[in-house]
Parts: sequence; structure tokens; C-alpha cells
Amino acid sequence: MKGTRNLTILVVLGLLLILGVWGCNGYNAVIKQDETVKKTWNNVNTEYQKRSDLVGNLVNTVKGAANFEQETLTKLVEARAKATSINLTADQLTPENMAKFQEAQGQMSGALSRLLAVVENYPDLKASQNFLQLQRQLEEIENDVRNSRKSFNEAINTYNTKVRSFPVNLLAGMFGFKAKEGFKADEGAEKAPKVEF
Repeated sequence: MKGTRNLTILVVLGLLLILGVWGCNGYNAVIKQDETVKKTWNNVNTEYQKRSDLVGNLVNTVKGAANFEQETLTKLVEARAKATSINLTADQLTPENMAKFQEAQGQMSGALSRLLAVVENYPDLKASQNFLQLQRQLEEIENDVRNSRKSFNEAINTYNTKVRSFPVNLLAGMFGFKAKEGFKADEGAEKAPKVEF
């Protein structure tokens, strides 16, 4: 009888040890993914900040062009101010917050596109070495933004899979880890553009 009780205690202790090791490994895996999400989110913000900083230089360069459409510049400056006013941490990545962030960044992208389209009407400005250099930098930054967003979405996908998968979801829920929102395609992006000649 004493041997059976000792065996039962050893089995229970063994199970507790296994659960403890599993719990620590699961918790550490979620922490690692959460830190990866934070790092990639910081990278996204860095790229958007570089773009915002470049917009200031671009606006100043374009302002120098005689008779440049003031409304286009004003809309770009306003879009930049709105985009830089939305600051999210990786812990604030809810669908609502991401929608606001993405909308503000989309408005700035649209304003930049309009600015570059209007510049076509100003051959002297288009030929300006300073403007051309800023335009090249802007293209590079836009590529960096796309790549950062892609890396961020991959990190979000891995994190969300981890915190929603059984049995890690039990641990994640106990410690307050929740699924996070990534970037979504802009509305209408699923439709091919109509091209007419």
C-alpha cells in the first residue's frame, strides 16, 4: 500500500514537472513571438517616419516652384500631420486602431501621388536635381515600407497562430496575450484596375 502511494506521488510529481516544463516553454515561445511583433512594428514605424521626414523636404523643394498649386501642398501637409499624429505601440494593434493608422497613411500616400502627378506640369521642377533626388529617395522608402509591412504581417501571423493554437491558447489567455491586427489590403485592391487606351 505504501509502495502504491509512493508510485502515485511520483506519477503526480512527474506530471506536474512535465506540465511546468511545457508551460514555461509555451510561455517563452509566446513572449518570443510578441517581441518579434514589437520589433517588426518598430521597423514599420521607422519607415513611415523616414517617409514623413522626406515629405517635409519635398514640400519645401516644391514650394520654391513659381505658381505651384497651393491646394496640393496644403493637402499633403495636412495628410502628413494626421499620419504622424497616430502613434500606436505593438500592444495597441486592435482592428480599430490599425484601420485608423492605415487610413491616415493611405491619405498621405494619396496626397504624395497627387503631388507627383501635378509636378508633371512643371518641367523645370521635374528637371531639378534636388527634386529628382528626393523622388528617388521616396521610391526607395515606399519599397522599404512595403517590405516592412510584409515582415510585420508575417510576424503577426506567426504570433496569432501561436496564441490561438491549443493548448498554448490556455496559457496565452491566462497571461493576457491576445491576437493582434496586421495590415490589410486597401479597399478595392482585389479588383484589377480598368485600363483604357
